[in-house]
Amino acid sequence: MTLVRMPSATAPASPTSRTRARRARAHRRPRVLIAVTGLFFALLYLPIAVVALFSFNSQKSLTVFDGFSLRWYRAFVHDDVLIASLGTSLRISLVAMAGSVILGVALALGLVRCRTRLGSLAGLVMLVPLITPEIVTGVASMLLFKGLGVPLSTATVMLAEITFSISYVTVILRSRVAALNPEVEEAAMDLGATRWQAVRLVTLPALLPAVLASAVLIFALVFDDFVLAYFTTGVDPQPLSVRIYSAIRFGVQPTINAVGTLMLAGSIALIALALFIPRLFGRRGGLDILSGK
Repeated sequence: MTLVRMPSATAPASPTSRTRARRARAHRRPRVLIAVTGLFFALLYLPIAVVALFSFNSQKSLTVFDGFSLRWYRAFVHDDVLIASLGTSLRISLVAMAGSVILGVALALGLVRCRTRLGSLAGLVMLVPLITPEIVTGVASMLLFKGLGVPLSTATVMLAEITFSISYVTVILRSRVAALNPEVEEAAMDLGATRWQAVRLVTLPALLPAVLASAVLIFALVFDDFVLAYFTTGVDPQPLSVRIYSAIRFGVQPTINAVGTLMLAGSIALIALALFIPRLFGRRGGLDILSGK
């Protein structure tokens, strides 16, 4: 007698297996999305990579790479005009950083502590520089200085950069001030401290991570700024960004590639420092501070 084996029926998939399969399909990344993302980053960073690569070119060519060399970096170090412009940019950045941080901290404290309609209106006005095109701010600043009879110079660039940067500092610090417990200041004043002493000894130390992060960020933004500096600077000495623009109008030189690469490296380092500073004070990271969370 021959035994015939009947094919066993397939067991139905359990609800858990079907749920896992749906989740796997939902988290599967579409190939088109990956391709678009890769194309975006290629278009964004390939020109920067080319500039950095040709800054090490041994020959005076912007199309043919003939070997690695630090020739153009040495040329930048020995270029008195570019070095003077670099010093001007550093001075402008330091002054703008200090001025905007001091005024931004005071403005953030005032906006949070002021509960009137005037305070709400001031908070809206404070956001206007963030949404205004920078070229409009630059032209307006130039017309203001011209109307007041103030000659354009390094001082006018500093004033314009401070005015433009205050809003960034205020946005970063405002949520931090709101998160502070006002009872701590009140306790300090109950122990004999004045209002100013309570702010200086209690509030400002609590805001220190956000203040340092915003200061580093403002320094990087001002140092790389071109539009506002272009409309408010004088003839000489010019900031480095304006000097580079003046030089490339007569043709891009490999020295400019070296300067641009150094500026890029410095900006990346400053942004990384701004994100890392809160970790030194026991926070999880700096992204929450810079985003205002």
